[in-house]
Amino acid sequence: MKIPDKMRAMVLETPGRPLRLKEVPVPKPEPDQVLIRIDACGVCRTDLHIIDGDLTEPKLPLIPGHEIVGTVVKIGAYVNRYDVGERVGVPWLGYTDGTCRYCLRGQENLCDHPLFTGYTIDGGYAEYTIADQRYVFSLQDSFYSAVEAAPLLCAGFIGYRSYRLAGEHIERLGIYGFGAAGHIIAQIADRQGIQVYAFTKPGDEASQEFARQLGAVWAGDSTELPPDELDAAIIFAPVGSLVIEALKATTKGGTIVCGGIHMNDIPSFPYHLLWEERVIRSVANLTRQDGEELLMIAPKVPVKTRVHTFSLEDANEALENLREGKFEGAAVLDINPS
Repeated sequence: MKIPDKMRAMVLETPGRPLRLKEVPVPKPEPDQVLIRIDACGVCRTDLHIIDGDLTEPKLPLIPGHEIVGTVVKIGAYVNRYDVGERVGVPWLGYTDGTCRYCLRGQENLCDHPLFTGYTIDGGYAEYTIADQRYVFSLQDSFYSAVEAAPLLCAGFIGYRSYRLAGEHIERLGIYGFGAAGHIIAQIADRQGIQVYAFTKPGDEASQEFARQLGAVWAGDSTELPPDELDAAIIFAPVGSLVIEALKATTKGGTIVCGGIHMNDIPSFPYHLLWEERVIRSVANLTRQDGEELLMIAPKVPVKTRVHTFSLEDANEALENLREGKFEGAAVLDINPS
């Protein structure tokens, strides 16, 4: 196919301001990169944090978006993992140096010199993007459509890492914030025989019913105590006070996993809530292993992503709807409708 010189993109010029639709040059891949024609890009809460200025020092101007599904249309001179025509996915973690002490001990998600898609490098709110071949996932044989697969590339990956780090021997799992990540992980946990307890904004009966439809044994307000003590809880909502609510609901030896990249301050709390070997931990980014495992598990469940599609030009509307919690599941920009 002929690759154009220009493409449409939604661009962040100043944090706190809406994205602007612009015509910009199609990027050219470096020797280790692939050029991807984008079919769909998920709209993530992290995008909101970047656009709103909660995450500082983004590349500016910036094309946001890090849940990218598309087709390889050109490869760099050193690329040996992918060929033109293959369908691929691009996640948040876009580059690591491979030489720092974290990379060398298998913690590439904590790399000292990382680059992040849609934050420090341009992302997927556009018709084309480039990506390091090492941080691209094959979707060639996936039975998911592009819009169905997009939420797996971040909500799925980070959700799965959070779920994995919640610990073993879990019978009851709490999920605080039942959005894109929550609805994916609830399906996996339910399939594995774990009872899911879903916590939403107070009064959000629609999300609570959505959780029950996906197998949750209980769903209620985040300020409520569940009817049974939890073995672990994952907090996807960026609300620090939920850490305390989760501690109150969690049994001895339980783990609280903070699954978001940004959270407002955690208020002080009495030590007895943490005592009895309860653990609070955060999750940072992802590893390629997390992504590969999730992409193997999802179709076996099978995970069904609930998506609400928007055009590229309507990215600001999608972001505002996400901010206001106007839908259950995930928002996706359908950039190249098939």
